[in-house]
Formats: sequence, structure tokens, C-alpha cells
Amino acid sequence: MPYVTDLIHDTVRDFYANAALNVLIDDRCCGECCCDTGEFGSGLYSALERDELPSAAVLASLGCGDPIMVADLHEGERVLDLGSGGGIDVLLSGKRVGPNGRAIGLDMTDEMLELAQRNAVQAGATNVEFLKGHIEAIPLPSDSIDVVISNCVLNLAADKPAVFREIARVLRPGGRIDIADIVADDSLTPQERAERGSYAGCVAGALSFAEYRSGLEAAGMVDVSMTVSQKHGGGIYSAIVRAAKPAGDSVAVEATNSPAPPVG
Repeated sequence: MPYVTDLIHDTVRDFYANAALNVLIDDRCCGECCCDTGEFGSGLYSALERDELPSAAVLASLGCGDPIMVADLHEGERVLDLGSGGGIDVLLSGKRVGPNGRAIGLDMTDEMLELAQRNAVQAGATNVEFLKGHIEAIPLPSDSIDVVISNCVLNLAADKPAVFREIARVLRPGGRIDIADIVADDSLTPQERAERGSYAGCVAGALSFAEYRSGLEAAGMVDVSMTVSQKHGGGIYSAIVRAAKPAGDSVAVEATNSPAPPVG
């Protein structure tokens, strides 16, 4: 349903564009859910991690976890952050993979991309880049990424099966995902999830635990695990989702967007 997909994209883009403008223009917290509440945003990162970054990157954090803490990134790896926002996880990833590695952020919002680029310059990061696009059609070649991370973004996707297929496509054989996301109890219907929060607020579009697992497995991912990191009440949780692409498995699925640029 193209109309529904476009409506979701527009709703999410408007919300996060305004969040980025709060930081770009006023250097203030980007919105209600990204202040240091302890449940969302920069409060979920350690003080040491926050001290590594420009203040604007910290202010723009809208996540529900700290995927870098659990991703176990290694020197020389190529990392892709889906829905990279102000760039906090890309910049942290870049520090961990070192000069021989690469950290790539993908976001559909011009204002967030502008903020992320500014933060990268201020941080002096030379092994990071930011791309514009939708996570349902990742503008990167197949089998080009070691680790996919994301922080409270997959719940915002209009076509989640497409996102899972794209993750499997861009991962190298043996590659892995470490994703922080909002997940719902299996007992909650889509209507009940919508009653607990908006789409842009990360709740209405949340998958259940069973839906998340089956979606990743349908895309060919294995070793799927989900660990609750925070209970928000009403059957809504923050969780760390892990999975891997089978070693030796090259997923021959073409991107649905224009031809992908080479990885830098």
C-alpha cells in the first residue's frame, strides 16, 4: 500500500526533522523522549561514551538502548547504522573499528543528516560517512557490511519484511546484527499497541517478540535472540535483538532503489 507507506514515512520524517532542528538551531534537547530520562535518549549511554562525542550528537539521541555496548565491534569491521539520526552510534562505532574500519549511517531525514555531518566534522571522524535513504531499500552493495546496528528505528519502518530482507542482503556471510528496539508482548494486538503510543513515538509500529523473530528468520537470519533491557509498562519493552547471517550464505536479493554506490 504505497499511500500508507508514504504516510508513515512523512509522519516519521516530520517528527525527526523537528527534533534535529531543535539541536541545529538552538543546541537544545531534541524532544521529550531524548532527554536524560533513563529510559530513552542519551541517558542510556555511559558518561565515558558521552564524553567521547560533540554535545550536539548527545543532545540528538532518540534511542531506546545502547547498541554499541553490546555489539562487540572489532578493529577493521564495516558497520551500518540504520536510522542514524544525529550520528551518535556511528561516531562511537567509528572509534571502535579504527582507521581500517568504516562506520556508515543511513537516514531519510535531511535535517538529521546535516546534524550528523556537522557532528562528524566536530569530532574529527575520518572513517565515517552518512547516506540518505530508506532502510527498506539500503543504498549499499550486497555482502558489504560486517555488523548492522540500529537504535529504536526498526519499529518506525513502514515495511518491516523489506527491512529484514535488506539487512540480510547487505551483510557479509557470517555478519551479524545488534539492534536496540521497542518490542511488544505477543498478546498485544496492533490496535492495542497503537493505543499505547504513536507511530513516531516508537510504540504503534512495534513488532511483537514472535513477529520480530519470524521476520528475521524469514529473511534467512539465524541465531535470533531477544533480551529485554527495559520494561515500559503495558506490555511494551526495550530489547536488544541479535541475529546472524549464515556463514557462506550470499543473499542474492537486489535492492529496490537505484543502483548502489560503491562502499567508500
